[in-house]
Parts: sequence; structure tokens; C-alpha cells
Amino acid sequence: MNSTVVTFPYGHVSGRSTIVEAVPVGERHGLIVTETPFHPLDHTWPDQPADRGTIGGLPVLDCVTGARPAGGDIVLGGDIPVRRGAEGWDWLVVHVTETPLDVGAEVGLEVDAAHRAALSAGHTACHLAALALNAALAGHWRKEPARDRLGNPDFDQSAITTSRISPYGSVDAYRLGKSLRKKGFTAEGLDPEETAREVAARLKAWVAADAPVRIDVPGPGLTARRTWHCALPGGEASIPCGGTHVRSTGELGEVTVTLETGEQSLTMRTTVTSP
Repeated sequence: MNSTVVTFPYGHVSGRSTIVEAVPVGERHGLIVTETPFHPLDHTWPDQPADRGTIGGLPVLDCVTGARPAGGDIVLGGDIPVRRGAEGWDWLVVHVTETPLDVGAEVGLEVDAAHRAALSAGHTACHLAALALNAALAGHWRKEPARDRLGNPDFDQSAITTSRISPYGSVDAYRLGKSLRKKGFTAEGLDPEETAREVAARLKAWVAADAPVRIDVPGPGLTARRTWHCALPGGEASIPCGGTHVRSTGELGEVTVTLETGEQSLTMRTTVTSP
């Protein structure tokens, strides 16, 4: 088979499909279907956790990315030796269960909608906070940097090392070391509390604007290069993203951030309090 068809980019949380393959995952069972609403953990950029739910009535204990080279065996998660979407590989969503199900069986797939909604809120807020942070740190650049779609210096993409989405929140870690200084960024005079207040003020305005959010989906496969879009008052923002999101900023309620600086690092914690 080719890449698994995924429906989570459209907001789907249920579906029916046929089990086409089963692979061992330790002592558990990895079930592969032709089409799924489940969002798996991405092996290249594991920011959004896997969906929870059931397949054929069985609890899905984990949902991971699988990849298979032509004529080869399926490799799972962190053992995949190539980047997401590499040509010559099939890209698969693998639903991990305690109990096996028969290949060829048609099964129902049900995602935990409340958990998905919480992750979607955390992911949208993460993108908005990154854009707001870019604007707040614009004055710290001494060279002409790459810019985000709102026209601000793109600190987020220049400095990010890890991003982890959680239900109604996220944690983003940035480097402030020598490589970033060479790009022209200086942390001199950076006040975390003042910057956090500026970020929060911009987020409050964006939430109040109830700006629509959409995902551009160029194809049905797992590794299609999807893009997050948000029609903010200051312009159309967009960020490449394979995750799930709310439909508008107004769904987020209150979004707060804290910033912590280390010797050569900055950490931003974003929290959503839904209305």
C-alpha cells in the first residue's frame, strides 16, 4: 500500500476502514488501515502527541508513524532512518493495541474528541504565541533576518530547538547561543517578564478578533505538506504544520505565557484557559 489516507486535517474524529496489515510493536500489535482519523506522533518533529481512542472497540494505546522502503519491512517511530515524506517510502499510521485484530476486518475508528480538542487548542495557541514572540523580540535583531508571514523577524524558526504540545498548552525551547548571535540576534536587555506581557497583550487581541483558522491540505496522504493559516487582524499568518487545530482564535478563551531565560536559552510556556 501507499501512504495511509488521513482525515484528521479536516477535523474528523471517527471513521470506518479495513485493516490491511498488522506488525509487532514489542509485545503489542500495530494495526494499519487504509484510512484513519487518528493523528500519530511524528518521528521527525514530535510536537503533538498521538490521538487517543479505539479501533474495532479496542483501546488505542499509542499511535505512531511507520515507514517502509520499497520491498522492505516497516520501521516505526524513532527507528525510521529518513525524514518525513522521503521518496521511495510508504508512510503509515500504526495503531497500537494490546489485542490483535484480523487483517481484512472492517473496523470502526473513534478518536477521543475531548482530548483532540485540548491538543488542538494547545497547538493553535503555540503558533500564535510564536508569532507574538517574534513581534515582541523584533528590536533585538542587528542584522536583517528571515521574516514570518506577518513581516516580523522570525525568531521562532531561527532559534527553536524543541516544541511540545500538551492539552491546552505547549512548551517551546529556544537557543540563544553563538549561532543565533551570528545571525544577528542579541539577548542583551531582554526582560522575560516584560516580553511575556507584550506577547500576552497581542494574544489577547488576536483571541478577541475571533480570527478564522484553516489548514491547507494539498493531498490525502499522511505526509502531505499541510499548512496552518490564520487570518489575523495584521495579516494572513501561515506556518507549515502537520497537526490539528481549532477553527478560530475565539475558541481559545484566555491564552497566557511565561518566559524563562537560561545561560544560552529561552523557554516559553503557553497555557490556554478555554471559555
